[in-house]
Amino acid sequence: MAKKKKKGIVQLHYANGRSLGEINGTVEVPRDKGFLKTLFMYSGPGALVAVGYMDPGNWSTSITGGQNFGYLLMSVILLSSLVAMLLQYMAAKLGIVTQMDLAQAIRARTSQSLGIVLWILTELAIMATDIAEVIGAAIALYLLFGIPIIVAVFITILDVLLLLLLTRVGFRKIEAIVVCLILVILLVFVYQVALSNPDWLGVVKGLIPTTQMFANQPKVNGISALQGSLGIIGATVMPHNLYLHSAISQTRKIDHSDEEDVARTVRFTTWDSNIQLTLAFVVNALLLITGVAVFKSGGVKDPSFFGLYHALSDANSLSNGVLASVAKSGALSGLFAVALLASGQNSTITGTLSGQVIMEGFVHMRIPLWLRRLVTRLLSVIPVLIAVLLTAGQSSINEHIALNNLMNNSQVFLAFALPFSMLPLLMMTDSQVEMGERFKNGLFIKVLGWVSVISLTFLNLEGLPVAIEGFFGKNPTVNQITTAHGIAYLLIVVVLALLIWTIIELYKGNKRYAESEAFKKSKELKEKKDI
Repeated sequence: MAKKKKKGIVQLHYANGRSLGEINGTVEVPRDKGFLKTLFMYSGPGALVAVGYMDPGNWSTSITGGQNFGYLLMSVILLSSLVAMLLQYMAAKLGIVTQMDLAQAIRARTSQSLGIVLWILTELAIMATDIAEVIGAAIALYLLFGIPIIVAVFITILDVLLLLLLTRVGFRKIEAIVVCLILVILLVFVYQVALSNPDWLGVVKGLIPTTQMFANQPKVNGISALQGSLGIIGATVMPHNLYLHSAISQTRKIDHSDEEDVARTVRFTTWDSNIQLTLAFVVNALLLITGVAVFKSGGVKDPSFFGLYHALSDANSLSNGVLASVAKSGALSGLFAVALLASGQNSTITGTLSGQVIMEGFVHMRIPLWLRRLVTRLLSVIPVLIAVLLTAGQSSINEHIALNNLMNNSQVFLAFALPFSMLPLLMMTDSQVEMGERFKNGLFIKVLGWVSVISLTFLNLEGLPVAIEGFFGKNPTVNQITTAHGIAYLLIVVVLALLIWTIIELYKGNKRYAESEAFKKSKELKEKKDI
């Protein structure tokens, strides 16, 4: 059902068609070429997904994790990346096989009221990541060009013009631009780590998981290894990426009546995803190594982007003479700011597409991409402006701390939204009704999936009390801690109740779907007999 377009009014209409209809099935792929040529044509969606695993929200957690705990948390990055590969594989497979993105598939099997609740939760999660992008981009503009933060915040709104341009050049070119920006980030940190000459044996040992990575004691700079691990996990596995991948995996033109063509698409899309997520793992590992090897132990006093930038230009905070001499030229800090800006712009593209997917899928409403971006960016700018205005007239350090706290605290919403994307994804890809005998999850994938989903849900909820404490500042009082824990436990009860509601509706919806499919098949058989 469409609304009439009046002069001067942007057209809104309900989306009942294919996911991201403007780009769905628009990229031609070869059928009879070699492996590498075919892989090249399928490559791209994985890069857009990988962006979410190396956005500005990841930087502080990985670098400070390295500063505080050495290479101990390297295994957390590895495990998070492996879980991400598993979840993104299932998301892409769901989109390719069912021709529905995750939001559409959930909404088709649940009530309108639950769909609205899940839409709001996911929108809050996207907005939380958008806050990190606003802060990262604004700080990068300030560091590179000296633009005042409050002006830089408003400039970030103009990235809607970039999005308008990209929507006119074709999806394949968007993929290429994103890959180029990823390479910029990768090369910056490869250069910095190469100069630092890290302890590679320590890096390899850090990849082996130990019980210490989830220890509550000792605390370093007020943070335990458990908190550091939860920060890395929370910044790595994000719900909007699952919705995004289930949609953009459908951009390749395939013949859905040919099971082999579908299987080939699933296979090459998985290759693309795993290669790009391996690059994301390398970037996050380099960020942690930067914290350990580039800076002296305790060299980073301020973990915000400001503090990291200044530490990279301070010869006294760096670990060796080579880095110190390069730092004096401003090259290290300048490259850091360039990579930060590239990361923010990458996330702009993927965040907007994700938002469109969930809006169309959950509430069946479509608006132009540029308008979608403008609205969400304006909403995300408000808390950033409040943080800047509240610290106006205070020291620059207070402003930096306020922005850093806002970015970290905003990530709490990810803990709410993640289970509501992971659990339905796993249930639907486990189902033969949804995926068919060939494409449903095998026993090994099913077991890994449930272990991952239950573990991530538990860890996200486990870390919620400490996360809520963060809203009360660095040194909360006993009463504030008690209040924070009370709020956290109430939220945990709400999340678990919503999860139970979601599971029940998905189960009933899947049963109805199975019955309708069985009815269709019996009707087709009867018609054949009558003929």
